[in-house]
Amino acid sequence: MTRALVLLGVVALAALRIWFRRRSRGARGRGASWRRSGSPGQSAASGQSGARFRPTGPRDLFERAIGDVGLVAAREIRERTRGRTFRFGTVLILAAVAAAIVIPVVRSTKPGAERIGVVGAMPASLRGAVVAAGASVRTRVTVAPEPDLTAAKRDLRTGAIALAIVDARTIVTAKAVTSSDTSAGAALERTIANAVSLHLAFEAAGITAVQAAALARSTPARVTSLAPAPTHSAARPTSLYGLILLFILLQQYGTWTLMGVLEEKASRVVEVLLATVRPVQLLAGKVLGIGIVALAQAGLVVAFALVLAKAVGSDLLTGAAPVELLSELLWLLLGYAFYCWVYAATGSMAERQDQLQSLTFPLSIPIILGYVTALVAASSGNASTFFKVLAYLPPTAPFAMPVLVGLGGVTWWEFVASVLLSVAATVAMARLAAGVYRRAILRTGRRVALREVFSKART
Repeated sequence: MTRALVLLGVVALAALRIWFRRRSRGARGRGASWRRSGSPGQSAASGQSGARFRPTGPRDLFERAIGDVGLVAAREIRERTRGRTFRFGTVLILAAVAAAIVIPVVRSTKPGAERIGVVGAMPASLRGAVVAAGASVRTRVTVAPEPDLTAAKRDLRTGAIALAIVDARTIVTAKAVTSSDTSAGAALERTIANAVSLHLAFEAAGITAVQAAALARSTPARVTSLAPAPTHSAARPTSLYGLILLFILLQQYGTWTLMGVLEEKASRVVEVLLATVRPVQLLAGKVLGIGIVALAQAGLVVAFALVLAKAVGSDLLTGAAPVELLSELLWLLLGYAFYCWVYAATGSMAERQDQLQSLTFPLSIPIILGYVTALVAASSGNASTFFKVLAYLPPTAPFAMPVLVGLGGVTWWEFVASVLLSVAATVAMARLAAGVYRRAILRTGRRVALREVFSKART
């Protein structure tokens, strides 16, 4: 699987290098089209609308090399990273990741402390068993003698003691514990009850304290099985956290793309931009710029989680193979690459923000379906046939395939096949979205229906 991911990365870098070279050659033929010495109207009035400008400095050389798409992408990167929403959202995500890593460490390294009241005599063996029972549930137990049962009940009501052991036979608590209670106090009560029960059984059988200690040190019996253990088990918390983060980021970046297109259309800024660049270039630059910000933010979150987990000694990432983390990042990129075109085309058909809910609801259905089914499969460790099919469908593959990787339920060629299907679907979606954007972005006054766009395309 690692070799397959490395191979995919090399291919992607080669494709980007070829694409940038082609863009730079096209830029030499067109000239530096983004920066002009004056406004388009002034240039036309002076007869210089078709004039070419030679690069005059490093910035002009850079603009000439990356072309119009790169300039639009750079504009999007500046706009997104400069806003308070991006900074606040990044800080909020990092704070949530830090809480998910640090809080379990603090709770696990800070054992509790409870006082156990004792009424009557208690043998030394039972006292040691009670202390050991507390240590088994990470609770420091202190044995406190009580003068009588009345005093013990009074301390139970005030919370001075957690429970009372009467005459080494009976356990008295302030409140009954249900079978579904999984708190630390309930675990301590059950463990001490088992220790007292075992002590009474030894006493009834006439077993001495030395013999009881020897029994406690006995070696467990060897267990053999007719069938091997299942290969799939419930996913680690790392996979679940990665799945939640993937869902949040995909929703966030899709909304960025949609709102950016809608704001430019509503403010008529897009009309000024389209006087300089083509619609396809403007849309591709917007998608590329937001995608770079998305990848940078996701990489920052992953790096922060790795460094913090290593610093505090968290076991959250223990056993998480690098291939799982790379898979999460790869499918975040592929998921954004697929959905960004859909959200961009949707934004070009809207006229006002109050129309977004009716337009984006159909888009959120496959995202929610993939997210919910992936959570169920990751929690249960059982990938059904339906879930495996979702791993090959581009709208749901970003959620399903990383879970299959974490469960070990996919081979390298299946992983590559899903990636190739997603890339092919993304290319087809990009062509479709570019056509919708080109025909709908300049139509104002009302919401553009999808059938109108396709009917215009056929005409």
